Amino acid sequence: MTRNRPRPSRRAVLGAAAVTALTPATAAATAGAATPRPTWPTEFPLPDGWLPEGITIGARPYAYFGSRAHGGILRTDLRTGTSRILHPGAPGTASIGLKLDRDGLLYVAGGGAGTARIVDAHTGELVHTYRLTAPSGQFVNDVVLHEDRAWFTDSRAPVLYGVPRHGVGEVRELPLTGAWEQLPDVINANGIVATPDNRGLIVVKSTPGTLYRVSLRTGKAAEIALAGQDSVVNGDGLYRVGRTLYVVQNRLNKVSVWHLNATSTSATLTGTITDPRFDVPTTAARYGNRLYLVNARFTSPQTPETTFTAVAVDI
Repeated sequence: MTRNRPRPSRRAVLGAAAVTALTPATAAATAGAATPRPTWPTEFPLPDGWLPEGITIGARPYAYFGSRAHGGILRTDLRTGTSRILHPGAPGTASIGLKLDRDGLLYVAGGGAGTARIVDAHTGELVHTYRLTAPSGQFVNDVVLHEDRAWFTDSRAPVLYGVPRHGVGEVRELPLTGAWEQLPDVINANGIVATPDNRGLIVVKSTPGTLYRVSLRTGKAAEIALAGQDSVVNGDGLYRVGRTLYVVQNRLNKVSVWHLNATSTSATLTGTITDPRFDVPTTAARYGNRLYLVNARFTSPQTPETTFTAVAVDI
């Protein structure tokens, strides 16, 4: 592995009583409170044919992996590498990006099904399904938990979907305007995180590889100026710790590491993480001083017999 080290500056009741939101920055601090021991595994076999893409980790040492094949969710113990199927999924569903909330609910992007699903991370029960788009023609890709909503990207439409957390409120559609230009026949909006000041969202546009700051009030998107690298082409999952932004560039088999300025209007490249075990990594999650990534293997046959892994690297 080559790495230029950066400097990173049971289920709740679904009722009318809102719970204080856990921001991404707080989640990162919680995850960083424990440090994986050297004996913990750094490579994790996933079921053959799982077709993984998303990963999320909460305050405890468990990772959750979604399946593009059938919408299942796998729970893996980071201390031992042992796994079990938490949620079996169903034919015609997919689990792409996913995030674990503090109340033990998983918010899951449904890909081409055009849905957002909520799954209980303790029981594996499907709690609710939101219809975000028509069941064809769109692709609900990734999600971030921010204040009172879970915000989902759509790779085939210039819009973000705000699903209410804790069962309070309606879905909000936020059209992307400003500098956003939707391109045909490619992956547009993909990974998403909150800005360090929690006033907006950062969205990566996989093609041509651009980062945008998006206003939650208006939907206006402003391009983030990059220094040290021309683009983040093939940008997929995003993960942020303070003002350090990790961008997983899937088919390039690397994670570029950026330092955001105070207003998230510019980002400077501070390092690159590579590893020979990377095989088209798509998304990342942090626990302690490790970044955990899932290998989607998009350049390999996507069959029931295809093998898949997730790996951990130090940060």
